[in-house]
Amino acid sequence: MAVTGTNLPVADVIAEAERITAAARALKVPVKLVGGAAVNLHSRSAREAPLKRKYGDLDFVAASKQRQAAEKLFESLGYQGDRRFNTLNGHQRLLYLDPVNGRQIDIFIDRMRMCHVIELADRLGGDDPCLTPADLLLSKLQVFEVNMKDLVDSIALLLDHPIADHDDDAINGTYLARLLSEDWGLHRTMQLNTARIRDTAKQLPVAADTVNQRLDELWARTEAHPKSLKWRLRAKVGDRMSWYELPEEVRQPYQAE
Repeated sequence: MAVTGTNLPVADVIAEAERITAAARALKVPVKLVGGAAVNLHSRSAREAPLKRKYGDLDFVAASKQRQAAEKLFESLGYQGDRRFNTLNGHQRLLYLDPVNGRQIDIFIDRMRMCHVIELADRLGGDDPCLTPADLLLSKLQVFEVNMKDLVDSIALLLDHPIADHDDDAINGTYLARLLSEDWGLHRTMQLNTARIRDTAKQLPVAADTVNQRLDELWARTEAHPKSLKWRLRAKVGDRMSWYELPEEVRQPYQAE
């Protein structure tokens, strides 16, 4: 599809996220928005002080079987693929560049591979243009070197979504408890970041009691869930061995071809 002035990326990040997700829905391409922009669309608290913040690049997740459809989608919306990066890494990640606004689009294929590996191939169904609140929270709190943006987004998610056993506008605590009970490393990182969320919530004019209550509910489910043999063996090693990766940020300058 030829790119014209009517289908070029727009300057406002949230408006652009909505433009992309609307096109994906219309073309039935199951790509899901992740990251801060997805939290903004899911959580009213993220759009208001003190949790309101600026957003930069956009991130999505797509299924490997839909990779070609995702590539065509972003090309039709005015994005240019980084050919070298996509040739080398397209089985797990695609990179698209915005020639108008200088932004970058990362598309994770089947899973997010960052500090931990989060399998998402079976989490991409439904009509919501974003990943579920549970997956969004997980994507934030799996970051070992968590920053203030991640903490603020996590607080917004916890304020606006109860802990439940489903994904319908709620944080699916049953799903998260299962994941954390299978992977000690992910459990440990989430445990450390939970303490950081609690500390941050105390320092902001937000309903910290609600944040703490929902974290308590999440951890109660997790502690009650049976732990896998692999989890129990790794727990004996504990912090003596590193349990996370520190991924390098892929940031490409736009270069016209």
